[in-house]
Amino acid sequence: MTTSPPDPSARDLPRRPAAPATPRGGPAVRRGAGPRAVPAWAVVLIACAGQFLVVLDVSVVNVALPSMRSDLGMSGSGLQWVLNAYSIAFAGFMLLGGRAADLFGQKRTFLAGLAVFTLASLAGGLAQQSWQLLGARAVQGLGAAVLAPATLTLLTSAVPAGPARIRAVGTWAAVGAAGGAAGGLVGGTLTDLLSWRWVLLINVPVGALVLVSGALWLAERRGGRGRRLDLPGAVLVTAGLAVVSYGIVQTGRGGWGAAATLVPLIGGLALLCAFLVLEARTREPLMPLKVFRTRTVAAANAAMFVCGSTSFAVWFFMTVYAQNVLGYTPFEAGVALVPSSLSIVLGSKLAPALMHRVGPRQVGVLGGLVAAAGFAWQSQLSPHGGYPTSIMGPGIAVMVGLGMATTPLASLATGSAAPEDAGLVSGIVNTARTMGGALGLAVLSTAAATRSGGGTDPGALTAGYALAFRIGCCVSLAAVLLMLLWLPRRRPRGVTAPPPDTSGA
Repeated sequence: MTTSPPDPSARDLPRRPAAPATPRGGPAVRRGAGPRAVPAWAVVLIACAGQFLVVLDVSVVNVALPSMRSDLGMSGSGLQWVLNAYSIAFAGFMLLGGRAADLFGQKRTFLAGLAVFTLASLAGGLAQQSWQLLGARAVQGLGAAVLAPATLTLLTSAVPAGPARIRAVGTWAAVGAAGGAAGGLVGGTLTDLLSWRWVLLINVPVGALVLVSGALWLAERRGGRGRRLDLPGAVLVTAGLAVVSYGIVQTGRGGWGAAATLVPLIGGLALLCAFLVLEARTREPLMPLKVFRTRTVAAANAAMFVCGSTSFAVWFFMTVYAQNVLGYTPFEAGVALVPSSLSIVLGSKLAPALMHRVGPRQVGVLGGLVAAAGFAWQSQLSPHGGYPTSIMGPGIAVMVGLGMATTPLASLATGSAAPEDAGLVSGIVNTARTMGGALGLAVLSTAAATRSGGGTDPGALTAGYALAFRIGCCVSLAAVLLMLLWLPRRRPRGVTAPPPDTSGA
């Protein structure tokens, strides 16, 4: 077979254009060196499916916690580690996962993260002891940390800049929000109809389907040749956060002065200090400290950490209050939390419109005040509380406020960073929020357990939950004060409204 010379008239032919385009689904993406082009909508679908699984598993286990406790004989303080084991590993390795996608390739990293996540879900669903479940959740978080950054980079690589990419990123954000909102309902339905194990096992067939689709359709892209992974940094920050959280939990047994409390607290803080020293000296740090020299970036991340410290605790305490005190079934608890779950999306949607009118700093402060009011309302719960006044109303207020606060903070942090650091700062923002949520859950759960004095009757449990919500109110007010004192009054250049942050929805 011979190859004919180029025909000058070929440019007039309607067939075989140089860059195939699909008006609605975006441009086609070619698989490696193969002859077949894969439409961009397929890449978007795969990336969104991965994002849905990651966000779903932040909230899907909440309504199954009481069933896990009775089946595996877990303690009340140990139960929070079903959430924290996932969130700490997720936050601690998220920046490492983003760097891995650059170094080893987006497709390879996506598939590896999804495979780890899926296998860990299987192990968690089959766990016979509490330590097996917690270990599986930690590995799940590691897989999610590798998987999550690759979902967005795959999407943006497949769809060129412009209206098509804006629509694709909007779809990705909406799917993430839907995962957070659906977690309670999906978890409650599976727990009631089957068992708590299926809130984890459901990931196995879905993950396997996405794995096969990704292996067949995704193209490999790599942009970080010559760079290296800062694995020691990721291990130090994750271990430090986990040990500090363990120390906080120990205060419920021996108090702050006990050796069982002080040793892990001091050890964890030492690990975190070692992480900061390492990041300041290494040539390619996981979290370059130079980005915090910008006042807005430092202030927005600090405020995000404080705001995020109440986010996981809201879901945890609303779920256990509904089931342990009000007697809801897992399905009823899942349905009860749907309005609150959707409200964080509403707050995230309201924030951009308000930011253009009054500025991001003012919107963040307003969101913090609304969240504080919701916490104060929810702290008035009683053992015989009604759904509208004890769960739905205050839950909506808290979540609308958190959505309004975190959106401008993310915008301020990323918009104030140098262009070459924008992706890094975005990862730091999500890490700060998730780490804050993990530590906040440890603190508030310990405070609630101490207040209840180990009692399991509705009155004792309610007293503990109410204290946790009062602390949440104080924390939200502290975030407001931080924003007022540290964030610049004038809007920094380049600050725009981002899509809703759904990592912990």
